[in-house]
Amino acid sequence: MTTKEETRVALTCPNCGNDQNFLVKTLQMHVVHLDDSRVEVSEEGRPQVLEVLCDECEKELSIDEMDDAIRKELLLTLGAR
Repeated sequence: MTTKEETRVALTCPNCGNDQNFLVKTLQMHVVHLDDSRVEVSEEGRPQVLEVLCDECEKELSIDEMDDAIRKELLLTLGAR
């Protein structure tokens, strides 16, 4: 009998120890087309991560200093670059 271990991505705030909730600020650009009274999105960019903050103490965490696996999972989850 084999068991599968759940893979968990670990991220911990070095200031307060929070490892559950983080605020990720992103920027996403949209090109809109106006046609009479309708507004249509004609193009969307992928979101760009501006900063990652601890949701408990608001300390900024450097995305460049995160473990590669954590950074990739974060960006993939957000659909960001």
